[in-house]
Amino acid sequence: MRYPTGPAAAMTLLVVLAGLLPDAASGQLRDGQFPAESNLKAGVAKVEITPENVKGTFASGHRRELQGVRDPLRAGVLLLDDGATRVAIVTLDTLFPWNDLVPLARQQISVAADVPPKNIMVTASHNHSGPAFSPDSDWGKQLVRQLGTAASTAAADMRTVTIGYGEGEISFNINRRKVINGRAVVRLNEDGPVDRRVKVLRFDDGKSLTPLAVVMHAVCHPCFFTWGDNGTRPYPNGYPLMSADFPGEAQTFVEMCYQNQTSALFLQGCAGDIRPNLPGFPYRCADEADIQWAGRDLGGAVVKALAQGVTREQLGQRAGYYPIRVANAEIELPGKQKKLTAELQAIKVGPYLFLTIPGEPMVEYGFRLEKAIADRAIPIIVGYANGNLGYIATAEAHTVGGYEPTMSPLLPEAETILLDELGILADKVVGDVFATFSKHPGDVKKRKKQEDERKAATATSGQD
Repeated sequence: MRYPTGPAAAMTLLVVLAGLLPDAASGQLRDGQFPAESNLKAGVAKVEITPENVKGTFASGHRRELQGVRDPLRAGVLLLDDGATRVAIVTLDTLFPWNDLVPLARQQISVAADVPPKNIMVTASHNHSGPAFSPDSDWGKQLVRQLGTAASTAAADMRTVTIGYGEGEISFNINRRKVINGRAVVRLNEDGPVDRRVKVLRFDDGKSLTPLAVVMHAVCHPCFFTWGDNGTRPYPNGYPLMSADFPGEAQTFVEMCYQNQTSALFLQGCAGDIRPNLPGFPYRCADEADIQWAGRDLGGAVVKALAQGVTREQLGQRAGYYPIRVANAEIELPGKQKKLTAELQAIKVGPYLFLTIPGEPMVEYGFRLEKAIADRAIPIIVGYANGNLGYIATAEAHTVGGYEPTMSPLLPEAETILLDELGILADKVVGDVFATFSKHPGDVKKRKKQEDERKAATATSGQD
């Protein structure tokens, strides 16, 4: 990590520690501003993607007829550019980044914002109260157009930024698997593995204490507004309105706290076996009190981390150099019926490492990947990204069965392949393993041979 040196840098540090900038007109220091000097530029935009006609349509996820809209669905596009490489992070208040949506979205965003398609991460919150996607439907075409609009808007207002990072905690998520007599059952399990951390990135141009953009990462199925036990009031047949569920509520809460002068985006983690803690048989549908609890619990944790991120001590720790590195891999995984193709992606922005998985990984995947990365980077493991494989259960989960491994199209052997391939991508973008960055012709040839062998081995393991 490189930091500026010399007298000018010393003066900048003093100003940062004061949390102040000179007022050009008066020569006085102005509270609430700070220098944002780096090689990194960012632009952000959000657009509404709620269908025009909702009444009588059906929600994807837990299927039920919808009669109206509670709150809008939105999409966000965050562009980041280090002067040599530009990437885009796309967030959707939808069930999936559907396989047929991802190439269309990338094409539209690539043209609108001059981003290579492989440098675009398309993610979904996994919201169970939105519409299904078809590229030929009116809403599908609208969605793709709106993503282009957001990308164009973001590209038109790129600003120099620095990045602040913090963590918080939520209380509403819980594991939904319990093993009894060697068999997994659907049960809200207080003792099961769960990730209650909230990871928060703020992108600041230094003009005020309001961030240009906020990225929050949490782990929980957005299925508050679905169906649960039969007969549970007030919604025995499931919530009848379209909604962005708790991720939408949290984004709105964060934006409200900054007078709607920032854009908040949500990234979903490894939530395959994590859901809202709504007890019932086996659980119930939420109501307004529940969604306010979750939205403000997550939103409050985010706002607290954001506020701490611009204290003098935190500003003094920010980097001034954020190189961007990107690596992608298309692999074949062993499936129950046939081999399945999966796209994996690694995007590193300064010390922050995004690793993506195209489906619903169980929470253990996040823990294992973070442990493997250790102190080499700050990991943000993103599920529901760049396509959809369905449930991705651990090999251990397959031995005891249950909903996730039963519904998964993958064989248990897929776990090792996924973790190994994501580890290889992490090596490439972290760049601290000699074999990944040596330019010696022999090393380059060796890497290519290893890559060819790895692809061949993956293809062989995926054969029926």
